[in-house]
Amino acid sequence: MPYFVYTVFPNKKLELLDEFAKYRDARDDVRTRRKELPADADYTVRLVHAKHQTEAERLLTTEREPRPMGEE
Repeated sequence: MPYFVYTVFPNKKLELLDEFAKYRDARDDVRTRRKELPADADYTVRLVHAKHQTEAERLLTTEREPRPMGEE
C-alpha cells in the first residue's frame, strides 16, 4: 500500500502533494515540508497509509473520537 502526503486545510479541504511506495521516503518528505511551513500557515501537512487515494482522503476527513484519558 502506498503512502500519501496531503496538505490539510481547516475546512477539511485536501490537496494531494505526493505519493510514495516507501515509508522512509514519505516520512522524510513530510518532515521537510513541515520545516518549510510559514509560522502563520493555516494548513498542515499529513501523511497517511492507504490502499488508494480515495481511502486516504476518507481517513483524513473522518472525525475520530478522542483518545480515552485513562482510568481514574
